[in-house]
Amino acid sequence: MISVRRAGPGDGDALGEIHAAAWEAVYAPFFEPAFAARAVGDRRTRWHDRVTQDTTTILVAELDHRPRALSAFGPSAARPGHAEILSFYNHPDGWGSGAAPALMAETLARLRADGFARVHLWTLRDTPQSRRFYAKCGFTESGAVRGCDFGDGKPLTQVEYERPC
Repeated sequence: MISVRRAGPGDGDALGEIHAAAWEAVYAPFFEPAFAARAVGDRRTRWHDRVTQDTTTILVAELDHRPRALSAFGPSAARPGHAEILSFYNHPDGWGSGAAPALMAETLARLRADGFARVHLWTLRDTPQSRRFYAKCGFTESGAVRGCDFGDGKPLTQVEYERPC
């Protein structure tokens, strides 16, 4: 059974584990092993502060009462009047379970309820699994690309996706 709810202050460890496990599975191969290990560790601890911020909404999808996916979203800093999905991660143990599509559906519903008409997000160009997921959810590439430096001084290319809410 999949349920989606707003994350609360007690969810920091679960959110961190989702982010770290997904990041390690998908992003770590792009980096030197030592940098990747530090980055994974950082992702385990950063969510305690983020879940208490008022500017971002964080949802968590649970599969059989176990947190498996997270989304963080809010008003876009780059596109006034639009929303931006800032983070969307699915724990590898939840891949193929339906948790991510359920979470995306609820994320889009919340954005519509908040009055947003459009939403955008950025994902790495070289992550075909993520790009296929966003396309299945109705997102299309905007044509915008940018470099994103994760802290190792070697920017990776991100592509922007967008859709109506």
